[in-house]
Amino acid sequence: MRFVSVFLLLFILNFSKDTQAQTAPPCNLNKGYIWYGQLELNDSISLPFYFKFEKTNTAFQIKIYNAQEIINVDEVKVTEDSVMINMPVFNSEFRCKWQSSIEHHDSLQGFWINHNRNDKNCIRFKANRIQLYSIFPCQCQAFEGKWEVTFSENTADSYKAIGIFNNSFCADLMYGTFLTETGDYRYLSGSVNKYFEPNSDSILTLSCFDGTHAFYFKAIKQKDGTLKSNFYSGSHHYETWSAVRNDKFKLRNPDSLTYIISSKEKIEFRYINTEGKYISINDLKYKGKVIVIQLMGSWCPNCMDESVMFEELYQTYNPQGLEILALAFEKTTDTALARARVSRFKERLHCHYDFLITGKSGKDEALAVFPTLNKIMAFPTTIYIDKQGNIRKIYTGFNGPGTGEYYIKSKSETKVFIEKLLSE
Repeated sequence: MRFVSVFLLLFILNFSKDTQAQTAPPCNLNKGYIWYGQLELNDSISLPFYFKFEKTNTAFQIKIYNAQEIINVDEVKVTEDSVMINMPVFNSEFRCKWQSSIEHHDSLQGFWINHNRNDKNCIRFKANRIQLYSIFPCQCQAFEGKWEVTFSENTADSYKAIGIFNNSFCADLMYGTFLTETGDYRYLSGSVNKYFEPNSDSILTLSCFDGTHAFYFKAIKQKDGTLKSNFYSGSHHYETWSAVRNDKFKLRNPDSLTYIISSKEKIEFRYINTEGKYISINDLKYKGKVIVIQLMGSWCPNCMDESVMFEELYQTYNPQGLEILALAFEKTTDTALARARVSRFKERLHCHYDFLITGKSGKDEALAVFPTLNKIMAFPTTIYIDKQGNIRKIYTGFNGPGTGEYYIKSKSETKVFIEKLLSE
């Protein structure tokens, strides 16, 4: 039997009131029930997430609860036998059939399709209205704290991370994330128990679904206190990870990973923006200004989080001489398609600075635009340029709001640095 936390559901229900519909739609979608969705990553792993249907006077909407994040989905089409859902920022959708009977109760069956991928981009999906049960007693103290994490240990692809796991106000719910040198794994949530594998000390499961990522982590705590673990990303990627407690562990400084190798090379580019106008960094608009160049993609959740922060900074400091240019490296070289995706990204995030369509895809092609740099490790990568046109800092990755104090610190440092450049 699947057990669901009473406290978690009360937490979810408090975020939104039931919306009364004028007519009775299929599947009782409008009655404010919480739904338990599952993405079937493989034959043995199902990624869980919770959501809720609401109905305005004209259309259905959905709220997806991704740990502390609430994703508002307003492109929902409900017909007599189907539910179609377009995710708001990222290029993905659900196509579902619904059933309502004594045998099936109210349920949805279908697929989640991630159009940002060319292969293994279709994952089977199912969902049911859920009832309230209590969960087994939590063993959260076994996992709380800061961990030194190694992904794909003893392989050429090995990399380090910081794991942060916290017990929420709900007695049986865990929050957490992983910080890496190229970005964070955003909002993760799950639970701890010792009942699924009795021979283990305890089990932590964490997952998230944000419209483009479908992450599932399972950590088994060993008798010596270390973690031996698995990581699934959609149906296309699997790797192992291990962890040891280490409050002092740090990643390399994100300001030092990408750097200038040739001062003779000047930054020059000219691309169309989302309105179809050609923009160059050498345009008069940018002369004598502090410029932030954001290397990003509309497919990138860390870029989404960074764009939200940059829009706040842009609104505050643009009158004082700050300009931001986002260069989009999309997962397509079709300029028209890339422009449509980036336009949607910009509109959904209510960004007012320019987004340029490079027509290129990938880190190597991004580096070709900036030959003065040693490498591009991640999207996002951010280049800070002073009023004289000199590169003053290059920042790799981004610590988003899911990282808590790391995000607050990074945002504060960015604000202080921009103020410094503006004052010079």
